[in-house]
Amino acid sequence: MKMNLFIAIGLYLLNASTVLHAQTEKPLVNDKLVFEEKDGLVAVEAELFYKQTLTEIRQWYSISTGNLPTLVPNPAIAHLAGASNNAYIKILPDTRVTHSDTITDGINFSGTPGKMAIVHYKVKINKPGRYYVWVRCYSTGSEDNGLHVGFNNNWPEHGQRMQWCDNKNDWTWASKQRTENAHCGVPKEIYLDINTADVHDIQFSMREDGFEMDKFILTSNIDYIPEGEGPVMEISNGKLPAPFPKVEDAIKQ
Repeated sequence: MKMNLFIAIGLYLLNASTVLHAQTEKPLVNDKLVFEEKDGLVAVEAELFYKQTLTEIRQWYSISTGNLPTLVPNPAIAHLAGASNNAYIKILPDTRVTHSDTITDGINFSGTPGKMAIVHYKVKINKPGRYYVWVRCYSTGSEDNGLHVGFNNNWPEHGQRMQWCDNKNDWTWASKQRTENAHCGVPKEIYLDINTADVHDIQFSMREDGFEMDKFILTSNIDYIPEGEGPVMEISNGKLPAPFPKVEDAIKQ
């Protein structure tokens, strides 16, 4: 009898945890918002995804002044200072913070792209071709600096294993692919071959939990290197949400 009670309690807690993770955070925009590539360049704020999928175990949370996720574990403080548009997104829960923490593929790590925590963005490409992908990331260690990128539910080899090693504890642009021989990544090897002029679904999926993404860029220029907060966004359709409060303004209040 006592054993049955313990089993029932365990199943209840398991179901409660599953329900919590199944409650996908509501996007800030809808599928009418379409970003536009012009002259081989398009920039998108990460928090402006129109949907996210495969969120049962991990999902992305928007972070801005007055909007800090309470989900635990979430050991890192908010890194709003210097974030473009005063907001960013992060994959939570974050259970693999240090190298000594247990790594479990399919839980806090995904070596295969397109399997966990996918954010979606609609982007109108006017000029088909090869687009190099840059992402602005905030990494505090060696276990929160990996990501996958794809489009239209395709996850090509050169969109896998984006990697950041330099400039820890700061917002940093990078476009490098981790390989067996170069764990910190090879430059100019992260790209998407988009061969039709159309509206495409650009997608990012989890590689490591705890990953923080501020903004991304697609560029047809192999030698392009973004600086600071990067270029401004261009909109083909839809409406942007109201600006997020500046961090400096929040501190004064």
